[in-house]
Formats: sequence, C-alpha cells, structure tokens
Amino acid sequence: MSMLRVSHLPPFSTPALFAPRLYRLPIFTSFSPSKLRQISSFPSIFPRTLKPSSSSSQSSFIFNRVLAMAARSCFRAAAASFSAESGSSSEREILVQHLLVKENDLNLLLDLQQRVVRGEDLSDLAVEFSLCPSKKEGGMLGWVRKGQMNTDSEISQVPEFEEAAFNAPLNKVVRCKTQFGWHLLQVLSEREESILQEIPPEELHLKMQDPSFLEDAQLIDVREPEEVAQASLPGFQVLPLQQFGSWGPEITAKFDPQKDTYVLCHHGMRSLQVSKWLQTQGFRRLFNVSGGIHAYALKADQTIPTY
Repeated sequence: MSMLRVSHLPPFSTPALFAPRLYRLPIFTSFSPSKLRQISSFPSIFPRTLKPSSSSSQSSFIFNRVLAMAARSCFRAAAASFSAESGSSSEREILVQHLLVKENDLNLLLDLQQRVVRGEDLSDLAVEFSLCPSKKEGGMLGWVRKGQMNTDSEISQVPEFEEAAFNAPLNKVVRCKTQFGWHLLQVLSEREESILQEIPPEELHLKMQDPSFLEDAQLIDVREPEEVAQASLPGFQVLPLQQFGSWGPEITAKFDPQKDTYVLCHHGMRSLQVSKWLQTQGFRRLFNVSGGIHAYALKADQTIPTY
C-alpha cells in the first residue's frame, strides 16, 4: 500500500543541482524543544538507511545523515522554485506531523482527535496507531511546500491532505480524508524565506578588499586541515566537514544566523552541502563560493596555490 510521503530529488551528486543559481528557501521559526528532538532525524518515512563505511569517521557519517534528510525537503523546494522561476516571497514551508488510519476507522480517528484535545501528544498516538511509515518518527513528515505531498509512486498528488495542511491553524489538529484513509494532521511551525546564493570567486575577491567586509561577514571553510595548509583565504574560520560532530551542534552559538555567511571548500560541492544544512538551522543569507578555492585561485587571485 502506498503511503503519504514528501517527494525528494536525486542524491547530492546530481550535477544539475549545483549550477549557479539563486536559492530562496525558508528558515526555522521557533517551536518547542520536544518537537525539535522529534525532527532531528526527519523524515524517517524514507526507507533508505545510511550506514558508515569502515573508513568513515563517525562525525562524517552523522553529517551525511543530516544532509540526506535535509536534502529531501530543501532540494525539492529549490527545484520547484527554479522550474517555476517564481522566487515569490508568498511561498512558505510548513512543518507537518500526522497519523493515518483506515477509511473504515473513522470512530477511532475521532477518538484519537479527542485524546489530543484532552492533552495527549499527536506524535505519541502516531507511534501507536498510525499506518504510515512515518509513525517511527512520531508521524513527522518534515518541512514541505505545496506540491510536495506525493504518494510513493511520486506521481499521484494528494490535494486533500495538502489543502488541509496549508489551511490548518498553527498547532491545531485537523482531520482529512484521502485515498489512503483518514488523517489527523498538525502544523507545528512555518518558516520565512531565506536565500542561498552562489557567489563567483571574482566577486568575493572584490568584497575581501574591503576591511569592513572581513569584519561584518561570517566566513566558513569546510575543508580538512591538510587542505587548508596548502591553500587558504584570510578571515575564513575552518570547520572541517569530517569534524561535523564537534561543531555542528553549536553552530548557532558560534555564528549569527542573521549575518551574511560565506562558505568555502575545494570545488564548491561540500560547501554547498553545508550551506544547505545551515539553512535548516535558520541562517538567513548564505553564499556558497562557486568553484571553491580552486576557482578562486584560477580566476581571482593567482597567488593562491592550487592542489
């Protein structure tokens, strides 16, 4: 039986996803710590399981899991925005959880809805009663935009669920019926628009000639220490990707999500991945250095060695 899910795009390695474009994606608004814990691994409705290889570090494995989960909502939203060429600030993403019961179990659904009204948590009831694979994460579907609520076939739309979700008052539990059965759904949060933009190395070089830029901007280099030893740019704080486990949990304490943040790596791939993750942490303005330090050395400053 097909279950409701959030559509997702191919893996990060898809070249088309890394062409220079302007990304406009929403960011987190506040919600309770308990909900934050629930979405820390959303959405488990994707059956794919990631396992670290024997040569991988635990920190790298953790980050790869974060990226895989964030990509399913973030890249989908980005691709929808590009194809429509909309960039409209009226679009929003919502954080949704739900539970699903059979079509002939309306009485059960009504009873569960009353239990939520009396103070029980929908996520706890989803774990116990839901037929959707998302029950493993308390019914969490993650951040979604309109047009993302598809079935496992990724062909058939579920307009009833989408309409109910995007018209539901924040935190209120509502019910709706789809071809899969009866749903109770709850919108936990919504988030505002932010941007992730590719910046050409020549443009970054010009900015770096201004001392005020180095004082105001946040510069992050996600390469490994041995790479930085071969070539580096002034002002960049090194946060090695393989050490994600040490700096990831405290990223908003080390950096201000409201400030312009520039992310650099060797060729612009890892930095784009980190930038995507930073968006999920609420960073409003992110700039990925297109082509990385390699392109910077070739196009902007030939005194920087290549490797």
